[in-house]
Amino acid sequence: MRVISYLLLVISAVLTGCTSTQTAERLIPKEGSELTQSELELWNSEAFKKQFAESYIAATDIEPRLTMIERDQMEKVLDLIGSDKMEEAARLLEKNRGDAASAVFDFTLANIYFQQEDFDKAIPIYEDAVAKYPKFRRAHRNLGLIYVRQGEFEKALPALTKVIELGGGDSLTYGLLGFAYSSVENNLSAESAYRQAVLLDPVTMDWKMGLARALFKQERYAEAVALCSALIDSDPGRADLWMLQANAFVGLKQPLKAAENYEFIDRLGKSTVDTLNMLGDIYVNEELYEMAVNAYIRAMEQNPDRNAERPLRACKVLVTRGALVETKTLIKRVEELHGAQLGQVDQKDLLKLRARIAVAEGQGDEEVRVLEEIVSLDPLDGEALILLGQHAGRSNQPEKAIFYYERAESLEKYEADAKVRHAQLLVGQSKYSEALTLLRRAQELKPREDIQKYLDQVERVAKSR
Repeated sequence: MRVISYLLLVISAVLTGCTSTQTAERLIPKEGSELTQSELELWNSEAFKKQFAESYIAATDIEPRLTMIERDQMEKVLDLIGSDKMEEAARLLEKNRGDAASAVFDFTLANIYFQQEDFDKAIPIYEDAVAKYPKFRRAHRNLGLIYVRQGEFEKALPALTKVIELGGGDSLTYGLLGFAYSSVENNLSAESAYRQAVLLDPVTMDWKMGLARALFKQERYAEAVALCSALIDSDPGRADLWMLQANAFVGLKQPLKAAENYEFIDRLGKSTVDTLNMLGDIYVNEELYEMAVNAYIRAMEQNPDRNAERPLRACKVLVTRGALVETKTLIKRVEELHGAQLGQVDQKDLLKLRARIAVAEGQGDEEVRVLEEIVSLDPLDGEALILLGQHAGRSNQPEKAIFYYERAESLEKYEADAKVRHAQLLVGQSKYSEALTLLRRAQELKPREDIQKYLDQVERVAKSR
């Protein structure tokens, strides 16, 4: 009776959080750990605290036995634990445990270290317990819990599986097994484990969310969408559910439905730079350019300190689609938010975009002004030099065009392209021999089928003269 009363005192202490330095708080994953609060919200639940407390109590069919002397010693240990004298309890256990002692001593000491989050001490002692008594289910279970907490999922799998083999297949064990399988990308096994967890505990959202993710990772998008719909109905404020369903809609090639989800996430105030950029990409692909720019701008405004690489890439895509007005709107906002932070490469990219817009809008003078600004910023920008050469050629200024082409030809990266443009100018002047020399050199540097065909045509024309 005395042992039972002590055990009840221990359970009460754990359940009410009265053990040293608050047991419940220690069981919550810390910030930056592999297992975050948003991923698994059960470490501080009443059910978990109760189950952990009950792990102090022996299950006689799968437990190592205690001698009468060991029982007396364990009574003293439990008395100390019940009085919140964990350090004294640990010292007494260290003194009494050994190769010949019951595995219960090892297990109880490991439990104390577990509660104190001293996992490096707890793990080898739990391992001693299961080595002494391989059917020690409680020890296997707590060992698996630690490995999950530490993100060592490959090690957690055999421990949790052993618990189930020994008849301990409760919802928590199945749920954590599903989480571990998912973390090592064994998604089929994760699905099976999560289904068992949901069957035993249909209330906990984490298991259902894990099942939805397992379906998604197996590319069973329709099933993932359907399950997410049911979960959203019960908890519409969870952005992660909307996000997962959006990704499943993308997998089903239903981008506008995914866009609806992303917009709802934004209304919840849970959007990120990445989700807004994804929304923008969807709108671009659907040719909804004004909405795309709005999404890209929202992404920039959410984190103006982030570099401009992503919005600049969006500008390049928009200008190739002919969305000139929208591109100018986005460029203006990029300059407003990132202007002072733009490096030379980004500045050049913006100027080139302005040059392309000027050409498309027939603003030749503006194009030249922008390109000359690029060259003044970087005299070795071969692309800008070639574009200036082309503009001079179109403006009937061949000498100026050749000047720019020859500058570009001096740059190894642009030599082949510059020689081709130079050759085309010479062909227009009927200077075939000079043009052929340039074309042959360009083919040596950068062989291309279309240039070879052009070279052959020039040769035939030259021979016919």
